[in-house]
Amino acid sequence: MDSVARGSVVNLVTRLLAVALGLAVALYTARLGPTQQGAFALFTAVESLLLALMSGFGVAVARRISHHGERPAGLVGASVVACIAAGLVSAGVLVLVSSFAGDAYRSLWLLALAAPVMFVTPNLSGLWLGSGRMVALARLTLGAPVLTLVGIAAAHLMGAMAAVGVVLAAWVAARIGVAGAALIAAARGGWIGRPNGTALRNEQRFVLVIGATNLVGLLNYKVDIFLVEHFLGLAPTGVYSIAVMVAELLWLVSSSVTTAAYARIGARDARESARITVRAVHASVLLLCALSPPLWALAALVVPRLLGTGYATSVLALAVLLPGVAVYGAASALSAWFTNHAGRPLVPAALATASLAINVAVSLLAIPRLGIVGGALATTVSYVATVALAGWLFMRASGTPAAVLLRPDWRALGADIARLRTAH
Repeated sequence: MDSVARGSVVNLVTRLLAVALGLAVALYTARLGPTQQGAFALFTAVESLLLALMSGFGVAVARRISHHGERPAGLVGASVVACIAAGLVSAGVLVLVSSFAGDAYRSLWLLALAAPVMFVTPNLSGLWLGSGRMVALARLTLGAPVLTLVGIAAAHLMGAMAAVGVVLAAWVAARIGVAGAALIAAARGGWIGRPNGTALRNEQRFVLVIGATNLVGLLNYKVDIFLVEHFLGLAPTGVYSIAVMVAELLWLVSSSVTTAAYARIGARDARESARITVRAVHASVLLLCALSPPLWALAALVVPRLLGTGYATSVLALAVLLPGVAVYGAASALSAWFTNHAGRPLVPAALATASLAINVAVSLLAIPRLGIVGGALATTVSYVATVALAGWLFMRASGTPAAVLLRPDWRALGADIARLRTAH
């Protein structure tokens, strides 16, 4: 676990910096008012869904590197071409949506400007994910928020009016810049070869299933945002998005552990892969449960004072969200086992679909009656149910006894923490 420990440290530090930068962007937008924050939340939610739909290329590349020990330059070249083509199609769709979907989605024309290269960065990240190069991933992760803040600052120096449009324009420009940098880095590293259509076709089913799985999984995270806007409007959406943003800070920990362990979860040795997965599940959930109460207390103290009393109700929604988010910390490691080790992406796809169905059903009942708290309740119910089912399927598929998955190995976790302290 030494390499995983070091990778976890790099990942966690990177993500903490990225979150600090992202919070600075969110703080700027939120202080413009709940309605402006609601527009920003919808914009970024749509972007996230598109990225999820096209995320399968990066996972396929990462698996060829970590699981099969290959250097798939031809596959990477073909993936880049496919991502650019899909981006051009997406740009057209975004223009149509911004024209006809109503005022809440009017700003999506800006996202259309970045769409031709929007899918390049996350899919090239599979190169460094699969080879366990956490520092290279860190550069990609930090690039976009840094450039966004630089863009906002530059706009103000030029006398631009404080508005959500300034934030979105800087957001889009940053993503174009990072995509260009990722292409240059991959080309210099010899990772991009002549497009190999056969290699891409061989991965076609895997890529489509991963994309569909991630889309449905992210919809499970984001559908409440869209439903809150539908039932309650943009201003409550802005308030609710703050609760969601704070709650998802917990996933910094679980995603850092899973990302660092990803290559070893994909190992051919079934027992070793299952052991690493269980360790990642235990570390993630226990840390998230420990961090939830202080995070809520800090939010209850800071959010109304920093953003204004109009955001006070987000604190109650956060209290309902946190238990589900903490339990859902197990999901990333379990999904990684099914996709990267077992090569069975249909399992996470089915789990995500079930979770989405639960979330939508509870949201339709709860949001009109309970407001934004209803959205939080629906999310927590769906998260807990999904992790329970995922754990049961993992035990059956891997042969892991229930006692091993449900009872943490405190000695092993202590050793992991000691390695984290000494990692460098």
